[in-house]
Amino acid sequence: ETVENFWKNGILDPDSNVQFGEGGAGTFSDGKLNTLVKDTFGRGKEVLSRFVEAGAPSEILYQQKPHLGTDQLVGIVQFMRHQIEEMGGEFRFRSTVTDLMIRDRKLNAVIVNAKEEIPAEICILAPGHSARDTFAMLEKHNINMEPKSFAVGVRVEHPQTMINQDLYGEPENDRLGASSYKVTHTLENGRGVYSFCMCPGGYVVNASSEEGMLAVNGMSYQARDSHNANSAIIVTVNPSDFPEEGVLGGIALQRKLERAAWEAGKGKIPVQLFKDYCTHQKSTRLGDVIPCIKGAYTLTDVRSIFPKEIGDSIEAGIHAFGKKLSGFDRPDALLEGVESRTSSPVRIVREPKKLTSNIEGIYPCGEGAGYAGGITSAAMDGIKVAEAVASVYALPVNKM
Repeated sequence: ETVENFWKNGILDPDSNVQFGEGGAGTFSDGKLNTLVKDTFGRGKEVLSRFVEAGAPSEILYQQKPHLGTDQLVGIVQFMRHQIEEMGGEFRFRSTVTDLMIRDRKLNAVIVNAKEEIPAEICILAPGHSARDTFAMLEKHNINMEPKSFAVGVRVEHPQTMINQDLYGEPENDRLGASSYKVTHTLENGRGVYSFCMCPGGYVVNASSEEGMLAVNGMSYQARDSHNANSAIIVTVNPSDFPEEGVLGGIALQRKLERAAWEAGKGKIPVQLFKDYCTHQKSTRLGDVIPCIKGAYTLTDVRSIFPKEIGDSIEAGIHAFGKKLSGFDRPDALLEGVESRTSSPVRIVREPKKLTSNIEGIYPCGEGAGYAGGITSAAMDGIKVAEAVASVYALPVNKM
């Protein structure tokens, strides 16, 4: 409800938005459930089985690229919450762990909303990749963290019929549905540029979570039936790009780009035609590609958001992809920014076997902690950490 209100009226709730709320950013996505993580221990199969148990269609168990639309994920995540509550779990909405009580390098308690102290020997710390206040709090407690590479860029929109024609040889195919693509290229400057989180028949959404800053993401409904395909076209950045900022330098870079995006669009999603992006000119009118966007948008100069090397890399990458997919670099393709929340810019260091941080009892977990890159891999890491915690409390085995 607060997300729909933000998209409609532009009123941001910093505690309830595309990044923060039930299910987090994964709820507002294309719900891709495939992962490149090797499933040696069957955790991936367990994740998919749990989704089916919660109401997902059973075909996700055998599809090569299973996905769940945002419209399905909302109900599935709610069902999972009810399952946990029935087993004795408790959910605290609009609650933030604002501090930790640590004694002798051991966790003693967590402080919620700066007033409630909850005694705790163990805290599974799975904050998500946009929990910037949490990362700052952890740094204050000297919890080991390190900056990591991530990627930034734009969302690009093309007609879905064009992508279908490129990949199927026909603009529509009822059996195959909306087609998807994945493209990568290594630039002459040594940076990688690639597509990410491709949303067939999807929407670009305003995914902002802080006042005065703007970030975009992509999502699809289960039917994947909008008239556009969109994906992030992103460029790798690494700690050498923000050496003076310390362990939280990646967050500083994200915020800098998001402020520039907010200013470029005066709070609305900035949109630019690719031909104008290439000539460094503000767009003033659309071509044949009409935006599929959740939230207000405005035609402006998207390229002005980026430092020169990143801006140039995006242009070079799109031209390279035009040689692989006909029309990808068409003049009226739409670029929208800024895509800055691709993955966590920080890794919370954990011991390889025990999976604890340098503070006993704290278990970094999932995408925000730097150990996953999507819905399924984050869930698999959650199972892995749960197994590590369970082993601490396992009863000793009586040997004969």
